[in-house]
Amino acid sequence: MRKFPAVILAGGRSRRMGRDKTLADLGGRPMLETVIERLAPQVTGIVLNAPSTTAPIFGLPLVPDGLGGQIGPLAGILAALRDTAQRHPDASHILSVPADSPFFPSNLAERLAASLQSPDEIAVAASGGRMHPVFALWPMTLACDLETWMADPENRRMTGFIVRHPNTTVDFPMFDAVLGAVDPFFNVNTPEDLEQAQKIRQNWAP
Repeated sequence: MRKFPAVILAGGRSRRMGRDKTLADLGGRPMLETVIERLAPQVTGIVLNAPSTTAPIFGLPLVPDGLGGQIGPLAGILAALRDTAQRHPDASHILSVPADSPFFPSNLAERLAASLQSPDEIAVAASGGRMHPVFALWPMTLACDLETWMADPENRRMTGFIVRHPNTTVDFPMFDAVLGAVDPFFNVNTPEDLEQAQKIRQNWAP
């Protein structure tokens, strides 16, 4: 299996949570720790995209947005592409995952990599008929085009950028939990979501 470096996107403001949701307690430890543990076996290295004021977390290299204002995940992707070109010059892609989705598949990277038909293709995860563009393999060759794209303040949507390039979608199944069928890309945005995540975790098989 081909492996790639990865970035965890943690550049959001956590407004709906009211505090840094990445460090919210999930099963007795920070949610971000679960994300790292889930991701590490799938990739060759991990960096954290977060504001430059973020304190060191779990030993991850910090890669803040190069564009100011916390303008969305595409800025984090761009920062990670630029950083990866230095850290992993032989990498063809970088994998992105968000810091607030602790239940993503253990074969995420494997299946996305297997779907690639060309070195310039973006592979995006999906479930239940919905694309999840924050879970994707991004070609290193996209950095310059992404920077040009983001120079326009109207260009902030991930799907808008993805459809400009060759792309493929990989569908992942739901999994069973206490609450019934659960989307593996369930994300935690609010205190209520966190309560639901605690229940999901009760019989979640990592």
